[in-house]
Amino acid sequence: MRKIIGFRTLCVGLGIWVGTVGVSAQGEFKALPWSQSTAYNSYLMRDVHRQFADRQSAIQQAFASSAGMQEYLEGCRERYKQIVGTFPEKGNLNAQVVGKVQGTGYHIEKIIFESKPGRYVTAHLYMPENTTVPVPATLELCGHGLNGKGPSSHAAMLMASNGIAVLVVDPIGQGERLQLIDREGKPLTRGATTEHTLLNAGFNLLGTSLAAQEYWDNHRALDYLLTRKDIDPEHIGVYGSSGGGTQTAYYIGLDPRVKVAAICSFFSTRERTMELQGPSDGCQHIPYEGSEQLEVPDFALMMAPRPLLILSGKYDFVDLWGAQQGYAELQQCYKVLGVPEKVDMLTVETGHGLGVEKRQKLVSWFKRWLKDDQSPVKKAAQDRFQLSDMLCTTKGQVNVSMPGALSIMQENVNQLDEWASKREAFLSKGKKTVQAKMLDLLGLKGLPEHKIRIEATGHDSMREYEQYKFQLIREGEMPVPCILIVPSKANADSPVELRLQEEGKGTYLSEYANFAAALTEGKILLLADLRGLGETTDPAFYTDAKYWNREYRNAMISMHIGRPIMGQRVVDILTLLDFCSEHELLKGHSVKVFANGIYGPATIHAAYLDERINSVEITHSVKTWKEYIEKPMQRDMYSNVLYGALKYYDLPDLIRLSNRPIRFAD
Repeated sequence: MRKIIGFRTLCVGLGIWVGTVGVSAQGEFKALPWSQSTAYNSYLMRDVHRQFADRQSAIQQAFASSAGMQEYLEGCRERYKQIVGTFPEKGNLNAQVVGKVQGTGYHIEKIIFESKPGRYVTAHLYMPENTTVPVPATLELCGHGLNGKGPSSHAAMLMASNGIAVLVVDPIGQGERLQLIDREGKPLTRGATTEHTLLNAGFNLLGTSLAAQEYWDNHRALDYLLTRKDIDPEHIGVYGSSGGGTQTAYYIGLDPRVKVAAICSFFSTRERTMELQGPSDGCQHIPYEGSEQLEVPDFALMMAPRPLLILSGKYDFVDLWGAQQGYAELQQCYKVLGVPEKVDMLTVETGHGLGVEKRQKLVSWFKRWLKDDQSPVKKAAQDRFQLSDMLCTTKGQVNVSMPGALSIMQENVNQLDEWASKREAFLSKGKKTVQAKMLDLLGLKGLPEHKIRIEATGHDSMREYEQYKFQLIREGEMPVPCILIVPSKANADSPVELRLQEEGKGTYLSEYANFAAALTEGKILLLADLRGLGETTDPAFYTDAKYWNREYRNAMISMHIGRPIMGQRVVDILTLLDFCSEHELLKGHSVKVFANGIYGPATIHAAYLDERINSVEITHSVKTWKEYIEKPMQRDMYSNVLYGALKYYDLPDLIRLSNRPIRFAD
C-alpha cells in the first residue's frame, strides 16, 4: 500500500471524486447518490409481484379444464405440505368434560383435552337440545380477542339453536391458553397478536409456525368431536372470523373430514395486503408462501369442490378489492369443477368481524350443506354468561392450573434438546455439507457469482485522515453504501476494521470519539450500512410497534419470498469483502469485523462462509437462538430468524466450527 501522502493522487487516478477539505457533518455520511426511504421495501415487493405474476399465469392455465384445475389444486396442497412442517404422532386426548352451563335450547360443555402431551386445549361445546342425535357439528376458530372463546359466542349460539353443534377452541396465546404470563396467570403483553408474533419467531427457528401449531390443535379438536357418539362424523364444518378466518384458511386444505367451511374477515390476496398494509400478525404467515406461489386464495381453493363461503365487509381493513379478485378465482374454479353453487360470497355494509348479517348467512349456509335444510334461520335467545362461570380451568389459565402442563417455551426447549444429537451428527458431516444447508437456509442458491461494481460517490480530506464514499453494486442485489476512512498513519500492515453498526454508520461517525483511537493506531476503517438499516432504514411508521421489531414488514416479506433478511445481509457482507479484495486501497490488508445488535448473526454466518474474515468481535447481540425460544419477549427477533435452522445448528456451533476468533465483547 502507498503511503497516505500519495492517496489523493491515487484517488484521482481511480476516478474518485475529491471534495474540499472541511468538517464533516451528519449529512456527509451518506454514500448513496440517491435518497428514497422505502427503497428496500420496493426492492422486496418486486419479488412479491413477480411470484404473484407467475402464480397468476399458472392458475389461468389451470382454469382451462377440470383435470388442469385438479392438478393445480393438488400441486398447491403438496407445496403447502412442504412448507408447513411436520406434525407429531397422535396420542391420547385425555379429554375431560369439566362442567356444563345451560342455555336456551342448548347447553355448553366445558372441555379440556391434550393435543399433545402437556399441551392442554380449552374449549366450549355448544350442544343443541330437543333434536335427534347424532347432530352435525362445526369448529369455530377464534379471532384475535385476548379472551379467546370468551364467555360465549353469538355465532355458536345461533348454530346450536338451529341444530348444529359447535366446538369453540381457544388458540395458543388466547383465552385460557396464554403463554407469556406472570406467576398468577396475568398477561405480560398487550394482546394476542403480540404474543402470537413473539412466539412465532421461536417456532420458525424450529421449522414450524404458530399457524401450523394452531392447525394441529384444531385438528385434534376435530378428533375429539369425532369420539362423541352424539356427533355425526360425516357432517362436519369449520368457520372463523379475523384470526379465526386465518386458521380456517390454513385448515381446510389439509383435512378432508371438513365438508363445509366459511372464512370471514381474512380472505384477500397476500400480494395486495403486503403492498397496502404490510405483513399481518405472526400467526398469519407461513414462511416461503410466496416462493412456493401460494396465495391466500390458494388455501381457500384447496377446499374445492366442497362448499365454501366468503364473508367480507365493505369497510374492513382486510382489502375488499383483493377479496373480490380472490373470489373471482374461486368462482372460476368451482365452475370448472362443475359445482358453481358450492361457493358464495356475502359482502355487507360493515367493517371487520362476524356481525349479525354475516352470522345469518353463515348459519344458513351450514344448514344447507350439513343438514340439507334451506328453511329460514331460527333466532337464538340472547343468553348472557359471566366469564368466570365459563372457565374450564380452576385458575383461568392451563399453565398455572393443570398438573404437567408445558408452556410453548418449555415445549420448544424440549424439542431443541431432543435434536441435540441429530445436530451434532449433521455438523460432523463436514464443511461442504454444512455450507450447502446453510446457504439453503439463508435463501441463497450459492455464493455470489456476479462481480461487484465499485462506484465512488465522494471524498473529503480531513486533518488526520482521508474519507471516501462508495456504493457497491452487485447485479440483483441492493447497493451497499460504505465509507472508507484511511488515517494518515496507515501503512502496508494496517488492518481493515469493517464496522457494522445497527444504528447506522452515520450515527457512529458523527461522534469523533468512536474512531479517534483507530486513527491514532493507523487502522483503516470501513463502515457500511447493510440493506434495511442506516441509509435504507424503513420509515418507522410502516411497522406497528406491537410486533416488537423495527423492520417487521421487510423481515416478514423477505421470509415470504424465500429470501430471509439475514441471508440478504450475508450477501452484503460478502460484497464488502470483495471490495476489500479488489480495491487498491484495501488489497492485501487483513479484515476484522466489528458488528453489533442485529448484525451479529449475519456476521457469524459470513465468517463461517468466507475465510477472508480474520476475526470477529460482536456486541449487544443474540448469542444463541435458544434465547429466542426460552425468552420470546425480545425485540427484533425476525431480523435474525432462519426457518428450521435449529434442526441443523445454533450460532455457537458456527462459532466453534469457523476456525477463527469470533468473540462476544460483552
